[in-house]
Amino acid sequence: MITKQCLIEEVQHLIEEYILELSSPIDSFLEEHIQASAFYMIKDGSQAVGYYAIHNNELLTQFYIRRSSQMQSQWMFNHVIEHHACKSLFVPTCDELFLSLAIDKDFIISKQAYFFQESHVDIPEIILDDDQFRIANMDDLAQIQQISGEFLDQYERRIANGELFTYYRGNVLHGIGVIEKSKMFNDHASIGMLTNEAYRKQGIGKSIILLLRKWCRQQGIKPISGCWYYNEASKRTLESAGMVTKTRLLNIKVTT
Repeated sequence: MITKQCLIEEVQHLIEEYILELSSPIDSFLEEHIQASAFYMIKDGSQAVGYYAIHNNELLTQFYIRRSSQMQSQWMFNHVIEHHACKSLFVPTCDELFLSLAIDKDFIISKQAYFFQESHVDIPEIILDDDQFRIANMDDLAQIQQISGEFLDQYERRIANGELFTYYRGNVLHGIGVIEKSKMFNDHASIGMLTNEAYRKQGIGKSIILLLRKWCRQQGIKPISGCWYYNEASKRTLESAGMVTKTRLLNIKVTT
C-alpha cells in the first residue's frame, strides 16, 4: 500500500462510503476540522482503498479503509501516525474502525465533546406575547456582537448566509440561535444557541433550541448538535429541549 496527498474531491466517493458506516452523524465542530485538513489517499496498486486527513500537520481527523482491505488497517494506521508524527487524534465514538485502532495503541484518551441527535419527543415551546424569533439581519449585528463576544466568528457572513437567528423579548435581544448546514451529511445541520448573560436560567436557551428544531423540520433538515464535554449547562439545555446523546468526541494524545 502507498499513500499520496490529494484534494478532498478525489476521495469524495470514499468519504461517502465512510459516512454510511457511521452509527450516528458528527457535528459542525469536528466537520470544520475535517474540512480544513490535508487529505491523503491510500492506494493498493492502482486502486484507491482508503483515505486519511490531518489538520494543521499534527491532528489526525479521519482514517478510513474499505472493508476489503481492512486486514492492513493496523499496519497502515501505525504508518500514518509515525510518518506524519501525529500528536493527537479526534475520534468520534460512532466511527468503530478509527476508535478500535486508537484503542489498540493505548494512547491517552480525553473526552472532548458530546454529539446530540433528536429524541423525536415533541416538547411545546413557551413563547410570550412580546417574544419574537426570526432569522437575523444586519440591523441585529450590533446587539448580536454585544452579547456574543467571541462565541462565534464572521458574524456578517453568517447573517448573510441565514445561519443566525434572534430571540427578542420586546426590544431586548435575549439570545441567538445558530444553524450550520452540514457539508458532509445530506439534510443535516448543527444547531446551537447563546443566551444573553443577563437573562440566563429563564428557559431562553431551551426555547431557542426548540424553535431551531421546529425550523429544521419545516425545511426537511435533521438537527444535530454538540457541546464541550464539561459544559454541563449546555448539556442540560440541549436535553431539556429534546436532544439526546449516545456519541462522544474523543481527543486522543499520541504517546511514544
